[in-house]
Amino acid sequence: MLATLPNNAAVLIAAISGRSLAAAARRAGLRPLIADLFNDADTLKLAERAVKLSGSLEAGIDPHAIVETLARLAGDDDPVAFLYGSGFERRPEMIEAISKRFVVAGNDAATIRRVKGPAQLASLCRELAIPHPEIRFERPLDATGWLTKLGGGAGGSHVKRANGHAVGNESYFQRFVKGKNLSALFLANGISAHIVGFSRQWPSAHRGAPFRYGGAVRLCRYDRGRAADAEAWLCALTQRAGLVGLCSADFIESERGLTLIEINPRPGATLDIFDSEATPLIREHVRAVAGAAISVPTYGGSAASAIAYARRPIRVFPPVAWPAMTADHQMPGTALDAGDPVCTVFASASSARAAERAVKKSVRALAMNWEEDFA
Repeated sequence: MLATLPNNAAVLIAAISGRSLAAAARRAGLRPLIADLFNDADTLKLAERAVKLSGSLEAGIDPHAIVETLARLAGDDDPVAFLYGSGFERRPEMIEAISKRFVVAGNDAATIRRVKGPAQLASLCRELAIPHPEIRFERPLDATGWLTKLGGGAGGSHVKRANGHAVGNESYFQRFVKGKNLSALFLANGISAHIVGFSRQWPSAHRGAPFRYGGAVRLCRYDRGRAADAEAWLCALTQRAGLVGLCSADFIESERGLTLIEINPRPGATLDIFDSEATPLIREHVRAVAGAAISVPTYGGSAASAIAYARRPIRVFPPVAWPAMTADHQMPGTALDAGDPVCTVFASASSARAAERAVKKSVRALAMNWEEDFA
């Protein structure tokens, strides 16, 4: 069934934010039933039905009663599969519970633990001779040049400089690697991995969150030698960890080559800039999970996306005439704290440099709608 999803089939989707997965499901001719933390206007417009999950960005998705919530959302639709986005890496036991009720089109809990557990991933990288930063679970005597990270964290807000920061039970230390961020989106079938494309990401620093995710741009081309290295490493990790479906790998690129920082074993933040009407990635994701033949899209030009954040608290968010090429819109009348996301902005251009410039310019222009008179 997964290898040949019928048109208009219902799929269950859960994530911290489900809008991009819902949009991808619609492009694939599917009916998304969405459970997420926000239920913003765009998600509700895309969803066949939607429910709001309990939890928060800081604490993550509340694991209690999630199976019952999804069962109520599914109703009589008999969804063909359950797809998940961000929010499940910290508690893979949720996937175990959900898999007893629904067909999970994605990595199982054991695979998530293999690639999201800091010690497990570091061990795999040593075995496979993949460059990976040193990690520790006890504070280094000299914390200069070290980061603290939350095991299973996503979005960059959990990454901090080690100096002066308290570390919780779920956190660990990773040596900082200097260089440029690079992300590879790939399709895995448990045996091999095929890179869909590369993107550059940039941070949007906020007080206490210097590495918070800001945006990404799809690259038109990338060095063939380094691309081949990355794909070979991802094939090896796929075989050892059993990775399936659409995943991403984050690297740091320096003069010495690539260093693998982490694996995200599910569709991630760059889905919007890689998905296409010609080759819907959700269908390829599900086909890869099923072990069926896949098609890797080809692209012309570049695309970029960026998140616009509130720089100051906003007591009452104003009405905004949202232009095209935006999504995840805040609702008028809501109260926002400094650092809350306001919307996602998109741009396309013939080159990655032009697309990145365009999306950052659009973020600055849009911010005038809420930064001047509504704090």
